[in-house]
Amino acid sequence: MADILTLVFKTFIQHSGKTKDLKIIAPSKCSTLVVGDCSINRSLLLLAAVTAAAELGLKVSFFTQVQIQSLPGSLQESMSNLSPENLKKIKFAYPRSLEDLLQDVASLHESASGSAAPPSLIIVDGLEGYLRGPGTLEERAASLAPCRVIASFQSEWEGHAGGDPSAPDPVLSVLDRYFQVRCTLDRDWNSAPAVAGPQNTWHVYLSGAGITEASLAKDEEDSSLAREWRLVIRPNRSMEFTMV
Repeated sequence: MADILTLVFKTFIQHSGKTKDLKIIAPSKCSTLVVGDCSINRSLLLLAAVTAAAELGLKVSFFTQVQIQSLPGSLQESMSNLSPENLKKIKFAYPRSLEDLLQDVASLHESASGSAAPPSLIIVDGLEGYLRGPGTLEERAASLAPCRVIASFQSEWEGHAGGDPSAPDPVLSVLDRYFQVRCTLDRDWNSAPAVAGPQNTWHVYLSGAGITEASLAKDEEDSSLAREWRLVIRPNRSMEFTMV
């Protein structure tokens, strides 16, 4: 899944002349957890869904509890280049509870009939909303075909009253067992405002066992892997990435 995120970053990268040296950094079957603000998470997941469908031809199942009212600015600008057939590869579903989500995911293979294949990418927006509801997170039987999973999670542990601010979020510690890659988005409060108007700046970095394994598998000459990015959200909500 981190390879799809890297493709998103490359697609919406600022014109800096560095794209030719960009490496795809993780095994194709790695699951990824995007950790950051819920609004930024959702925009990034939508970009990943459209990029996977349009650029890689993957079938995508997108699960979220929140009705999607509008598309990110960067996606609106590129919609003219997307064909209706590519958009049909993305299926949105709105399970309300964890149990509904698990049932929907477990039955994905049942919707595939004849020549139709099950999705190759599952996206879960706002995993924290499902985990706070009733039910438990259980391992399910593997699907019939390889499938990548990406989910977003907004941690409430930082700054928890009476807690150690440096202590890790216990929920994230559990989720790291199931997601080999973590994509962390940290707000940069020290960035200077743009001349054209206010903008949000974020640090984006990839970490986890999946990244480490991919790095070890590369030759030393390919060790310059793109793990850190700078994300700028313009006043029109468009997103631009720059390698760090």
